[in-house]
Amino acid sequence: MPHKNASMPSLKIDLSDSFEKIPVKVFDTPKTGSKYVAAEISTLIRQKQQKNEHCVLGLATGSTPISLYEELVRLHREEGLSFRNVISFNLDEYYPLERDALQSYWSFMHRHLFNHIDMDPANIHVLNGELPKEEVKQHCLAFEALIAASGGIDLQVLGIGNNGHIGFNEPGSSVLSKTRITSLDNNTRIANAYEFQNISQVPRMAITMGISTILQARRILLMAWGMKAPIVAKSVEGQVTEQVPASILQQHNDCTFVIDEVASAELTRIKMPWLTGECEWTPQMIKRAVVNTALKLQKPVLSLTSHDYNEQGLSDLLVEKGEAYDINLQVFYMLRNSITGWPGGKPASDIPDHPERSEPHPKRCLIFSPHPDDDIISMGGTFMRLHDQGHEVHVAYQTSGNIAVTDEFVTRFLDFAVGFEEQFGIDNQKSQQVLADAAKFLSHKKMNQVDPPEIRSIKGLIRRCEANATCRYVGLTKDRCHFLNLPFYETGTVKKQPMSEEDIRITMEVLRKVRPHQVYCAGDLADPHGTHKVCLDIVFESMRRLKKAGEPWIKDCWVWLYKGAWQEWAIEDIQMAVPMSPEQVMKKRFGIFIHQSQKDMVPFQGSDSREFWQRAEDRNAHTAELYALLGLTRYAAMEAFVRWMY
Repeated sequence: MPHKNASMPSLKIDLSDSFEKIPVKVFDTPKTGSKYVAAEISTLIRQKQQKNEHCVLGLATGSTPISLYEELVRLHREEGLSFRNVISFNLDEYYPLERDALQSYWSFMHRHLFNHIDMDPANIHVLNGELPKEEVKQHCLAFEALIAASGGIDLQVLGIGNNGHIGFNEPGSSVLSKTRITSLDNNTRIANAYEFQNISQVPRMAITMGISTILQARRILLMAWGMKAPIVAKSVEGQVTEQVPASILQQHNDCTFVIDEVASAELTRIKMPWLTGECEWTPQMIKRAVVNTALKLQKPVLSLTSHDYNEQGLSDLLVEKGEAYDINLQVFYMLRNSITGWPGGKPASDIPDHPERSEPHPKRCLIFSPHPDDDIISMGGTFMRLHDQGHEVHVAYQTSGNIAVTDEFVTRFLDFAVGFEEQFGIDNQKSQQVLADAAKFLSHKKMNQVDPPEIRSIKGLIRRCEANATCRYVGLTKDRCHFLNLPFYETGTVKKQPMSEEDIRITMEVLRKVRPHQVYCAGDLADPHGTHKVCLDIVFESMRRLKKAGEPWIKDCWVWLYKGAWQEWAIEDIQMAVPMSPEQVMKKRFGIFIHQSQKDMVPFQGSDSREFWQRAEDRNAHTAELYALLGLTRYAAMEAFVRWMY
C-alpha cells in the first residue's frame, strides 16, 4: 500500500482502475449526471450536422433517463439544438401492450422527448408491442435491418436493472442475442409495477434489442441513479457473466457508466478508499474501515489484531494512528455511544457522547411522513418511545398517498358509507349517487386512465383515516396529526410535479406552528418513485429559509433522518440506534397492520415482493444483528438515524 512520504508530498497513487473494468464517472446528483450525458449527445449531433450526416441514437426508457430527456428538450428550446438529423432506435417495449397506453414506451418517449423537439417522425423507431405474436419475429428482423441500413448506432444510452439487465435482456441472456421477444424476470415485473397499479397488470413479456445488438453500438453510456449501487459495483468490478448482463459491457471498447453519488456507494474506491490510494483517516473513515474489516472477518471489533489490519490493507492506519487495540476501542465506543433507548434524550442525565441532548425535556418532536404510513413503518418503535417518554409528538403527513390505494377499496368504503347512513336513518341519497358514479367509472376504467378528482379524494380519505387510526394507536390526539396534502404530489399519476413554492410555504407553516426541538424526516436519496426525495428536499429548503429568517427556535432544532421501507443506513453511518424488544417489534407490526389499504398487495414495491411490515422487521432485525456481530449487546431489533446538519 502507498504511504505518506515527506520527500514526495505530491505523490498520489490511484488504483481504482485495478478494480473498475469499465470507466465510471460519478456526479453529485442525477441532474448533473444527466447534463453530462446530454452534453455528449449534443456534441455528437452537432458534429454529425457539420458533416451533413445522420446521428443514430439508441435510447432507453424508465425513470433513469427522464432527467436526460428534460435536458435535451431544454437544449433544443433554449440553445437551438436541432434533432432533424437524428435517427433513433428504442431499446425495448412491453408485450403485448397498446401503443397509446400510458405505460407503453412509445407513449413514454413521445411524452418526455419526441413531442418537444424537431425530430422527423419517420426517423423514430420504437418496437411495436401491438403486433400479433406470429408477426413479432419478422418485426425484430426488420428492426435489426433498419439499424444496419442507418449505418449502426453511434451512441447507445442504457439504464440498468437491479438484477443487471440492460434493455430487457434478463440474467442468462446470451451475449449473441439479437432483437427478440423475451419473458420478463419476476423481479423486473415487481420493480416496474410502479408504472402500473399493481404487478398483475405488468406484461409478462417484452420485445428487446439483444446484447449483441447493444454491443455493436460505437459508444455506450449507461446511466444509474440511487439504489443501483450493488449492481453497478458487480457490473464494473465483477467477472463477466451472462448472469449479470451489464457485466458483458466490460467487453466493449468505448463504454462509460455515468452514476450519482448514491449509486457509487459500493464501488471499492468509495466504500474502501484505503485499497485504491492514499486515504485521509478521519474518525468517520476509521470507523468505516474497522467496521467493514470486522464484518468481513466475522470478528467483534475488539478482537481485531494488527495482523488483521495488515491483511485487509489497513497498514497505513496502524502507522498513522497507532496500535490496533487503541483503534478498536475508539471504534467500539463510537458504536456503543450511538445506541440509546432515549431518542429524545434522557432527562436529568449528563451522558457524554449521547446522540441527543437531555434538555429540554419534554421536547416538541415533529415527524415528517412522506406517505401516510412511513412514520409507523420506518420509525414506529421510536415514534412510540418518544410519546411514551413524555414528549409532545406531532406527525406531518406530507402527501395524501392516494395513488397507492387500489380501486376495490373505493367501492368497499363507499358501500360502508351508504350502509352506515342507512343504518342510522341518515339521508344517503348523495352517498348512493357517489357510489353509483364511482362503480360506473371503475367498471369501465382503462389500465392507463387517471382517476378523476373525486376518486382520488376518496382514496386520500381512506389513507387519512388509516393514519389517524395509527396515531390513536400510538396515543396521539387528533390535533397533533397534520395532513399537508402537498400540491406536487396531486397529479393522479406516478410522475409528480417538481417542488413548488406552495409546498415550501405549507411546510414552513407547520414548522412555525410546532416549533420543534426535533424533526424526523425520510432521508431517502434513492427513493424508487421519487416522492420521498421531493419531500426531503422540501423539508431541507424550508429549514434553510427559516434559519435564514432568524426564527428563534430553529437554533435548538435537531434534524434526524430515517430510511424508508426500501433500505437502511450503512452501520458505519448510523449516529443514533434505537433498540426494540420483541414486544415492541410486535406492537410496531400491529401499527403497520392498521394500514389495510397497503397490505397483501403493495402497489409500488420496487424490486421487493415482501409486505411493508416484513421489510421493516427484517431490516430492523438485521441492524441489530450487525451491532451484535461487532461485539455490542444483542437486541431483537433496532431503528437507525443519521443527523442532518444545516
